[in-house]
Amino acid sequence: MNIEYYREVVQRIRASSTDLIINLTTGPGGRYVPSDEDPAQAAPTTTLVSPIVRTEHVVELKPEICSLDLNTMWFGGGAVINHPPAIKAMAERIYASGVKPELEVFDTGDIRLARDLIHDGSLKPPMLFQLVMGVSYGMDATPQSLAYARSMLPEGSEWAAFGASRHAYPMLAQAFLLGGHCRVGMEDTVYLSKGVKTPGNGALVEKAVQLIQTLGGQVATVNEAHTPMHEQKNRKAQTLYQGKSSVAGLGDCYRGIYVLLRIADVQWLIRLFSDAIKQRSGVG
Repeated sequence: MNIEYYREVVQRIRASSTDLIINLTTGPGGRYVPSDEDPAQAAPTTTLVSPIVRTEHVVELKPEICSLDLNTMWFGGGAVINHPPAIKAMAERIYASGVKPELEVFDTGDIRLARDLIHDGSLKPPMLFQLVMGVSYGMDATPQSLAYARSMLPEGSEWAAFGASRHAYPMLAQAFLLGGHCRVGMEDTVYLSKGVKTPGNGALVEKAVQLIQTLGGQVATVNEAHTPMHEQKNRKAQTLYQGKSSVAGLGDCYRGIYVLLRIADVQWLIRLFSDAIKQRSGVG
């Protein structure tokens, strides 16, 4: 990971008139790929780094929230390793920076781990969970799996869920119906419907809004997002909408929409801020 990309994007957002709650990823740096000759030796594509490196951009830039992965699993051609000592070290640095962790859970064992980390004080309630559905070797993207995962969450937790790829909108609807918040964005799917690619995050969000409204819900207003994340007044969670943020309260059948603007990798940065990349390279 290159902290310069995170720094540039965050600074550009904050310098603009854009109203946005920033959510940075801490996922990069957790992958181990065994070499073919000796599995005990890391292949060149291994990215494992220390908790300090994985959170240095969070400590410096202090976004409102950041992801904290709790999964250890085979994913994307490698073993994602988030062992408890590393999670605890990352959580300590995140909290010390005044940032709220968004707990990314890929299977029910991740939720059990979260409960243990809450019990020993490493994680501080109230929690914000993101239930990841439909990733290979994780939880299936089904109503039954989502309902069971929800039932395991610690009391008082805020939560959202999303489905990978073709499961994006079925899981968005299920999350709403089960009383959670919703997430949609180009990290999760690049299709509006079968065979129809989205031109950007905006179109994905518009479809999500229509779906929630059809189900009888309302999308939160922008101003509500300015409630500090750590306070979670009225049991609220953030919504991100193409540079505009809002907060959804659960009391009156409101639900939030997560539009994924997390800075996950160089390719995403190039897509999101191509003009900045051009300026740095002298093009245009």
